[in-house]
Amino acid sequence: MSAMDIPEEAPRAAKAAAPAARAGTPLLGWVTLAMMTTASVASLRAAPTMAVYGLACVFLYLVPAICFLLPTSLVSAELASGWSGGVYRWVSEGLTKPLGFLAVWCQFAMTIFYYPSLLAFVASTLAYVINPALASNGVYTAIVIMVLYWTGVWISSRGTKALAGLASWGLVIGTLVPGTLLVVLGMVFLGQGNPSAAPMDAGHILPPWVGIASLVLIVNNFLSYSGMEMNAVHVSSLKDPPREFPKTMFLAMGMVLLIFILPALAISWVVPADQLSLTAGVMQAFDAFFAYFDIGWLTPIAAVALVSASLGGMLTWLAGPSKGLLLISRQEGYLPPYLQKLNGRGVQQNILVTQGIVTSVIALMYALIPNVSSVYWIFSVITTQVYLVMYLLMFAAAVRLRKTQPDHPRGYRAPALTLICVVGFAASAAALVIGFIPSSQFGGGSVLAYVGFIAAGLLLLGFVIPWLFLHFRKPSWRSVETAESTTGDAS
Repeated sequence: MSAMDIPEEAPRAAKAAAPAARAGTPLLGWVTLAMMTTASVASLRAAPTMAVYGLACVFLYLVPAICFLLPTSLVSAELASGWSGGVYRWVSEGLTKPLGFLAVWCQFAMTIFYYPSLLAFVASTLAYVINPALASNGVYTAIVIMVLYWTGVWISSRGTKALAGLASWGLVIGTLVPGTLLVVLGMVFLGQGNPSAAPMDAGHILPPWVGIASLVLIVNNFLSYSGMEMNAVHVSSLKDPPREFPKTMFLAMGMVLLIFILPALAISWVVPADQLSLTAGVMQAFDAFFAYFDIGWLTPIAAVALVSASLGGMLTWLAGPSKGLLLISRQEGYLPPYLQKLNGRGVQQNILVTQGIVTSVIALMYALIPNVSSVYWIFSVITTQVYLVMYLLMFAAAVRLRKTQPDHPRGYRAPALTLICVVGFAASAAALVIGFIPSSQFGGGSVLAYVGFIAAGLLLLGFVIPWLFLHFRKPSWRSVETAESTTGDAS
């Protein structure tokens, strides 16, 4: 059902409800919200992956932005402005509660593979402070992943909110400043007459076609844009959501694209594709630029800045998704009592520790598989696959909610919602299928082993484990305190 099919009373109800929903809530400027969105989505971590394709990275970033970023942003804005509680509430209301649990589980579960790939990037970056040769050492990478993750668990379990706030600053310091420096150095490098390592002519605007495997790079970029549904919760804080939120999204999308594309191009100017590491590519570029300009002393400073961004992101996200899963599980009894327990500071420590054990096992893969870049790529794809399941459910729920609850007050209504959801759903489904095809940059590894890893990761993490929780859950798993408080609220 499109926006044109909604009765006239619905928009009026939404407008009347919007101020009430925002009563007592500080208003945000649309530019401020755009900056918040950019800071939470943009990262330099994926730049080496796209730098392999030189000028074609522009195309590889634009396609997911149009087919995925825009639909995700607009649809999640409508859902967030009408139903509080995040993706669990949206999918539960639009589809069913078990599918709502699957959606919030996938949002949490994707972090199980996200943290090893994020910390592998940290390990490679730190290597440039210690010994650059360590960047391709799997044992070193595995040790760094485990040490940093368990340190993060310890910090999070102590409920250190001040550190979480400090971590947010690390995201800005470690993304915007190094990214700008990388691009400026690259432009000066080319301006002095040095040839680009990657061709920059019109014939290389599209990626080289080597079969369907050439499409796989787009899949990884879907995850680069993920998380927009979390920022949509602020839509009700805008003064005029229907007019301001689209402007917010287009400005944020423009800034995110610049942060993604320009550093990737800068890396491709100085590091040949066949020498580029997917985990250490950013530092390879800095190392080359600093050596050329004879300012090598800046290498460890750049490395520390990048590490601060990644560790800040880990600390900020470590407790967030798991806390959302915990709250839903205490209300509905989805997780066994052991995983619902809180420590003395009210932190879901048992969930974090269990996740840490799994993360440690995954980290050992870096030590067992010789090519660190290949392991990094596999885990990045699994992360994307699991998260895409959540987006498929979100798009389906949005269409059904517009059909079954057309008069429900919404602070923002996405234009042509059904069309947007169809585009987003089709793009997500296509990305899910394409993810099983090895990338053209995957090298000479076994295709069967690659498909097996991806399929096993998606099925086990995305479907089997949540099904087991749903199948074996008992009424006693529901928290008494939560049930009573929920009943009290309802009355």
